[in-house]
Amino acid sequence: MTEPTYDVVAIGNAIVDILAQAEDSFLEAEGMNKGSMQLVFSPAEADALYAKMGPGREVSGGSAANTVAGIAALGGKCGFIGQVADDQLGKVFAHDVQAVGIRFDTAARAGDPTTARCLIFVTPDGQRTMNTFLGASQFLPEAALDRQMIADAAILYLEGYLWDPEEPRQAMRAAIEVARGAGRKVAFTLSDVFCISRHGDDFRTLLAEGMIDILFANENELLALAQGDDFENAVAKVAPQVPTLVVTRSERGAIAIVDGERVAVPAEPVAAVVDTTGAGDLFAAGFLHGQAQGRSVTDSLRMGAICAAEIISHYGARPNVDLKKLIADKLG
Repeated sequence: MTEPTYDVVAIGNAIVDILAQAEDSFLEAEGMNKGSMQLVFSPAEADALYAKMGPGREVSGGSAANTVAGIAALGGKCGFIGQVADDQLGKVFAHDVQAVGIRFDTAARAGDPTTARCLIFVTPDGQRTMNTFLGASQFLPEAALDRQMIADAAILYLEGYLWDPEEPRQAMRAAIEVARGAGRKVAFTLSDVFCISRHGDDFRTLLAEGMIDILFANENELLALAQGDDFENAVAKVAPQVPTLVVTRSERGAIAIVDGERVAVPAEPVAAVVDTTGAGDLFAAGFLHGQAQGRSVTDSLRMGAICAAEIISHYGARPNVDLKKLIADKLG
């Protein structure tokens, strides 16, 4: 097996996030479930909701793209595979990810639908409620895979959100085969409870077949995957199925079970929770970068917690400070 050229190559939704502040009453009036992600199924519906937003800001997003952006900020070498349309938002996305040093050369898709966008409403308590129009991102074909880049990455990172549409699901299955054929690790994030409600059997099969080396979940996602309501029982059920299980627990920190050994770290202190958008994505960035560097599981968890704390202290899912220096200051 050759030395990897990339630390992490990710496959996920190529989305431009549009963030704006909103009151709880607005979410209630619009029938939104606070703190969740719901799909918007038409451009017209997305436009209508966008028209109701307050002043917003645009930044490239998407769960897996946020993660590799965090890893790049930590000094890692990353690639990203995701589908944009040949439109203005597609150019915004490509520019943003390439500007932070991520290799991204998936060809833009001509015609409709447009590049994906996520309308994110942030309430005064920092909770983010997402409304996602998936657009072009759900048409990522297997032919768009850069198989050599996948084979050259120490870790392939897959986003559960992208498992919903058929075309990218097949692409990700093919990518898993490429990574495993090259002797690389495969990491998977469950993304959201709704993904598990629709594709839990698929995810359980991937685990049962030994296709996943590192599984990321938050507490609710783990319970959904385990089909139970007790956290410790869920850990006991899922952990033996994957070499590394990482579970984030918000203010209660995070745990990892690696080959049966359990490690826990507390949440990093933060002066104020401003916006939780991207917290899990950046936690994964810190953990994966730590693992790619050969750090201990404890250090990797702490790196994840530090990165997540930085992200929730401001608006948006991309870091506002030098993450590399922040980790060095706190961990050495």
